[in-house]
Amino acid sequence: MVDAPLPSCSPRGRRFSATPVGSAVLAQMSASSYCVSRTASDIARVPSNSLHLAWQVRGPGHMNIGRDRVQFVRNGDLVFGHSNLPFASTPERTDGFDFFSLKIPATDELVLGARIEDAPPVALARDASLTRLVGAMFRSMTRDLAQAGQFAGDVAHMLRLALLARGRLRPRQDEIRAALHAGYLHAAREILFRDLHRASLTPAAVAAELGISLRQLHALFEPTGLSFARTLTAARLKAARRALYAIRERSIDEIAFSCGFESIATFYRVFRSTYGMTPGDARRIPPQDQPANSANRVATAR
Repeated sequence: MVDAPLPSCSPRGRRFSATPVGSAVLAQMSASSYCVSRTASDIARVPSNSLHLAWQVRGPGHMNIGRDRVQFVRNGDLVFGHSNLPFASTPERTDGFDFFSLKIPATDELVLGARIEDAPPVALARDASLTRLVGAMFRSMTRDLAQAGQFAGDVAHMLRLALLARGRLRPRQDEIRAALHAGYLHAAREILFRDLHRASLTPAAVAAELGISLRQLHALFEPTGLSFARTLTAARLKAARRALYAIRERSIDEIAFSCGFESIATFYRVFRSTYGMTPGDARRIPPQDQPANSANRVATAR
């Protein structure tokens, strides 16, 4: 988590951006390796009743949160805590860092009455299921910063899952159940996009990786209006659409198979049904953000 650099450590090659996501602010920063801290005087000068969720993409280091409590923050770790608690971070390497931080104004309604003022910035358990859910939502939000605003509805879910992971909330609340549903949906989609090239990818495999039942997996997709199978087909078609235009040296059949389609005939049928053109026509037309037809018209590939 980064708030204010030590006066004696100035970053070089710094790149910073801030994007509003509802009432929260998503910041992205890349810079050379340097010491980072938020001291008691910093907090007194600029107090902020906010919670910070940070993703250390690259650039591990040691974070001292006071009282001889020092933790190691690794590449990929998620760090969560209140902004009004001091910390000091020291990089382990000299090759710079990249990170995202989501600053969320805290309200009693948002945190469901949880005690948060004494929650120092701590890395969430790397191998915990809740951390995976929060991470999947964070990665979805940061995949395209121009579209980050559309995840405003997920900010509360991310915050509550992080509080649950820190033991600040109890799981048996309606709001927590909604947050878990959102988190598992993002995690399921992440696996789907990661493995869409595998023709053998099944709902059972995704459910097993997430540690949920097959029924629970299918229930995740019901509110979206698209089943797991249709979501997978739509993702495969979108990947194929991009590849057809960008990789001209590969044949249509090769691209179809590499995107997880087992049948070329099925690929041609669902592609034309969705985009209103043949794969051959698509090689001459740059892809758009959305297909010609609604995703609801995507046929399920079998």
